[in-house]
This record gives sequence, structure tokens and C-alpha cells, in this order.
Amino acid sequence: MPGQSVGVVHSQRAHFAQPLALRSGGVLPAYDLVYETYGALNAAKSNAILVCHALSGHHHVAGHYADQPGNIGWWDNLIGPGRPLDTDRYFIVGVNNLGGCHGSTGPSTLNPASGKPWGADFPLVAVVDWVHAQARLADLLGIDAWAVVMGGSLGGMQALRWSVTYPERIRNAIVIAAAPKLSAQNIAFNDVARQAILTDPDFHGGHYYEHHTRPTRGLRLARMLGHITYLSDDQMGEKFGRELKNGSFTFDFDVEFEVESYLRYQGDKFAGIFDANTYLLMTKALDYFDPARMDDGDLTATMARSTANFLIASFTTDWRFTPARSKEIVAALLANGRNVSYAEIDLNFGHDSFLMADAHYHGVIDAWLRNITL
Repeated sequence: MPGQSVGVVHSQRAHFAQPLALRSGGVLPAYDLVYETYGALNAAKSNAILVCHALSGHHHVAGHYADQPGNIGWWDNLIGPGRPLDTDRYFIVGVNNLGGCHGSTGPSTLNPASGKPWGADFPLVAVVDWVHAQARLADLLGIDAWAVVMGGSLGGMQALRWSVTYPERIRNAIVIAAAPKLSAQNIAFNDVARQAILTDPDFHGGHYYEHHTRPTRGLRLARMLGHITYLSDDQMGEKFGRELKNGSFTFDFDVEFEVESYLRYQGDKFAGIFDANTYLLMTKALDYFDPARMDDGDLTATMARSTANFLIASFTTDWRFTPARSKEIVAALLANGRNVSYAEIDLNFGHDSFLMADAHYHGVIDAWLRNITL
């Protein structure tokens, strides 16, 4: 891929002692955010880009750790010298959201009131809560306004929420493979995934840490279901077809088809590194996301609050967040006379397309970023 990786990186931790009131009515008395930065903040502090992560993402967006050369950031192909998010030009920040399981305060961290992991006692969080927490991190870093807030999927929804919650603190937004709210079908997928976790005998009402176990089976099934929705039918057909793992039917319920083997591998891998309570929180945040709710469902009225320039991008094979959903955002912005560019990109990787190192896709982002004013 063009350009270079940022190389060795390290994470940082910020502690916030000021309580954070949440949309659910809960309050976090204090919290930590784990984050990473790449590049340097310029003297005017005008070149900062916030990269927001998707459902299973985290703060490790680019580069690798000195002791883990194989642990590459999830959007490494986009970030570094000579890449679209050029670290010779921009100061890039990635943060693990509240409720996460990669260092920021979440269900698996200690509740100071009990001395035990929060577990099911961790309050439900909404996208707007993440935006408020990110704004405090920006204050800590001395960033009055982001040059760009961007992300894919749930990350793109955060960028959208930033634009209407703190319009004075965001000059540009890149919203990729996202939607202004979930469809009933998407909410249904999320509920089935949650039910797989909630009904796992090892869940223990969310307090499985105290039982020294984890609802691995439920989380594994949730990831398998989710992964199916992230891929396109054509991609699955090309990659696996009806290929048999051992060349013939075994007439049992073990793995027979290659696609089964792939899904079980992905499920096992995910269940080994992710926290089930975090998965529940993240999917609920997705379900709740609907900024137009404050305007009785009128997205045009909601987007009137935004003053940012927008790049909206979608993918032809993404059936979970179809191009039509992105066009709803575009229409609301145009109705308000906002500066918006739209790209519908022909990639065969379904919803996961936003993570891929495609020259045309990256070229769209690169060209758009080169035209913004720092």
C-alpha cells in the first residue's frame, strides 16, 4: 500500500475526575479514557483529526506496539506519512470509548464504590455520551476544534453526532458506511446477538467476572451472526462457495463447509479478546442512535444545527448500511445548503469495505482531505 506506517506507537491514559451525566440518567463519578496519537499538533492546534471506532474497535488505530509487532492498528492502511491521513500534516487521535474493554472505563474495570468489576452495574451509554467524553479529551489536549471528525459504521455515527452537538468544535466530518439511525432489521440483528449472550449459562446476569468465567459461547454466536451481516453475499460466494472442508459430506453437525469453518474461527477469535458486557453496551448504543429524535424525526431540522463540511461515503455491497441510508444524510445536509460531497464506492466487501485498503476508496478520502483548510 502507498505511504508508510506510523511504526511503533504507545497508548496513553487520561483520568477525568469530573462526573459525567449520561443520557440514560446514570452518572459516572469519574472515568479513564485510553487513547493514542499519531503525528504532531501544529502551533495553531488546527490540524487535529479524531478517528472514532466502530462497534468492536478501540483506540489502537494505527502502527504497532514495540512488544507486539503483529498487533497492527485496525485502520493502519489509512494512516501514516504519505497516506490519506498523512501524519506529516495531521495530528490524529484514536480513543477507546466509555464502556469499552481496551482500557477505558467499562464493565470489566473496577467500580470504586464496590471494589469489584462494574459488570451489569455499568450504566448504559449512548453515542452522545461518547461525544461529551471525547470533547473533554479534546480540552485536555488543547484542541478547541477538530479539523476533522471521522469514522466508519458506528464511528461515522459519532462524527454525525459531533456535528450537531458541538458544531463550533468540528470544521469537517467524514461519515463512512453509516446511517442516521438503525432500521428495524438492524435492531433485530442486534437483539438476537444480545440474546445469545444473555442466555449463556456463564453470563450470570452480567457479573461473570466474580464467577471466574465468561459467556464465551454466547459471545461467539453473537460475533458469528454479526460477521455474516458485515460481508456481502457475492464475497461469501467467491471466497467460500459451497466448498467442503474435507471434500465430502460427513453427515453430522460438525464443520463441513468452509464458510462454517471461517465463521467459527472468527467467533472463537473474537470471544477470546472481547468483553461480552461491552458488546451488549455497544449494540445498545447503536440501537439508540437517532439524533433526529430531538426534532420529532426531522433529520433536516437536526442537520441544520451543523456547520461542518461533509464527506459521506457508502459502498454498493453494504446491505447492513445501504447507500440509501447515506443518501438520507446527504439530502438533509443539502436541504440546509451545507457543503457536502458524496461517494458511492463499488467494493465487494460488504459493510467491511470501510476497513479495506482500496486505491479508489482511499483516493476519495485523500482528495477530499487535501481540499480542507487547516
